[in-house]
Amino acid sequence: MTKVAQHYIDGAWMPARGAIGTTLNPATGEPAGEFVEGTAADAQAAIAAATRAFHATSWKHDARLRSEVLLAAATRLEERREQVAHLLVAQNGKLLREALGEVGAAISELRYYAGLARNLFGRVVEIEPGCFSTLHREAAGVAVIIVPWNAPVTLLVRSLGPALAAGCTVVVKPAHQTALVSNLVLETVLCDPRVPAGVVNTVTESGAEVARALCESPDVGVISFTGSTAVGKAIARATAGNLTRLSLELGGKAAGVVFGDCDIATTVRGMLAGGLILSGQQCTALARVLVHESVYDRFAAELSEAMRRVQPGPGMDPASGMGPLIDVANRERIRALVEGAADASGKVLVHGQVPGGALARGAFIAPSLIAVDDLASPLVQNELFGPVMVIERFKDEDDAVMRANATRYGLAASVWTGDAGRARRVASRLRSGSVWINAHNKLFAEIETGGERDSGYGRLHGVEGMNDFLVTKHVYQSHIA
Repeated sequence: MTKVAQHYIDGAWMPARGAIGTTLNPATGEPAGEFVEGTAADAQAAIAAATRAFHATSWKHDARLRSEVLLAAATRLEERREQVAHLLVAQNGKLLREALGEVGAAISELRYYAGLARNLFGRVVEIEPGCFSTLHREAAGVAVIIVPWNAPVTLLVRSLGPALAAGCTVVVKPAHQTALVSNLVLETVLCDPRVPAGVVNTVTESGAEVARALCESPDVGVISFTGSTAVGKAIARATAGNLTRLSLELGGKAAGVVFGDCDIATTVRGMLAGGLILSGQQCTALARVLVHESVYDRFAAELSEAMRRVQPGPGMDPASGMGPLIDVANRERIRALVEGAADASGKVLVHGQVPGGALARGAFIAPSLIAVDDLASPLVQNELFGPVMVIERFKDEDDAVMRANATRYGLAASVWTGDAGRARRVASRLRSGSVWINAHNKLFAEIETGGERDSGYGRLHGVEGMNDFLVTKHVYQSHIA
C-alpha cells in the first residue's frame, strides 16, 4: 500500500494517472493521504474485468474456495487491526475505540459469511411422477458496492462479504475521504493468490462521473449503496432504465421513546452513547428523544448536563468524548443549524460551541440539544447527521407512537421502559427496520438491518444479507420416457 489510494482493476494496482486529490485529517486540517481521481473509463474497465471474471472463471462455482478466501481475509484483517484503526482515525476522525470496534465488527462479518458461503442450498420438488423442479440459488453477477466515509470498514465488508460468498464479482467505489482505509481492507482479499483477476476491483472518485457510469451500465447485476436518501433516489432513477437490482440503506431519524418508569440515569447514558456515536454521523444514531410528560423536565435536565460534560477531542486521545465531524464545512453547517434553531421552532437547551485553541483547526463542535414541539419542524423532519439531538414531549403511548412515526424515515428506533409488555407492544407499532429495547445501536453480523420508506429497502447482515446478491433459477427435468 502507498499513501495514494489507487484503482485496482483486473488483478493489478493501476498507475497513478490523471488528477490526484488530497484528503485532510478532520482533527487537524492537515493532509491525511491522497487518492487518484477516477473516470468513466476506469469504471467501465472495472466492470469489464468483473464481467470477464464472473463468466470465465470458476469463482461463482467454487463455494469452498470462496469460504476459505473470506476466512483468510478475516485473519489478515485481524492481524492489521491496529493499523487499519489508526488510519481510520486519521482519515475520518472517529475515536480510536470506535475505530477498533468497527474493525472488529468487520472481522466478525467476514467469518460469518465465510460460513454461509458453504450453505447455499436450493430445493428439489417432484412436481408429478418422474418430473422434477430444481431451484438453484446463483450469484446475481457483477455487484457494485458504493461505500460512505463514516464507517468505511464495516459498511464495505457487510456488502463485500455476502457478495463474494454468493459468488458475485465486485466493483467497489469507496468514499474518497477514506479510500486508503477501504483499499487496506480490500488488500486482505486481493493479496490472496487464489482469487482470480477481476473478481474484486475498486475505483475512487470525489465527484459523480464514476458512480454515474456504474449505475448506467447494463452489465451490473446489483448495486449495494449506503448513504443519503437523496443520493439513493438518484441511483434509483439512474438504474431504472436497466432495472438493476438495488440494495439501499439510506438516511435515518432514529427516535428513542422514553417512558416514565425507565431508569433515568441508565437511559441518559445509553441515549447519549447512541446519539453521539461517530459524532452523530451515523444513519442509525439516536436523533430524536421522545419523553413522557411525567419525567420530561427531569430527563431533559439530566440529559443536558450529561451532554455538557462531553468533551470533543482527537480520536487518539483516550480522554476525548467525541471526535470531530468529517470536515470544517460540515462543522459550520451544524453550527448554523443550531444558531438558527429558533427559526425552526426549536429552543436550544445545550448550545454546542466550536472549541478554541488547537482544536479550532479541526472540525470539532460540542454536542447540542434542542427542544421541539412542532412535528413539522425541519429539526424533526430532516436528517441532521451531526452531534445534534432533538427532545420532544409526549402524553401517552399512542401519542408516542404517532410522534415516532411522523417522519418519512424508518431505519431505527428504541424504547426505554421497565415494562416488558409495553416495550414489545410499542416496538411492534414503530415503523422501523430495527427497534432496540433499553439499548440503541446494537448491530451484529448475524442480525439483519435495513429500513422502510425514505430509509431504503433490502437488508444487510444476516442470512437475508445475501438475498440481494443471489438469484433463484428454476430448472425443470422430466425423466419419463
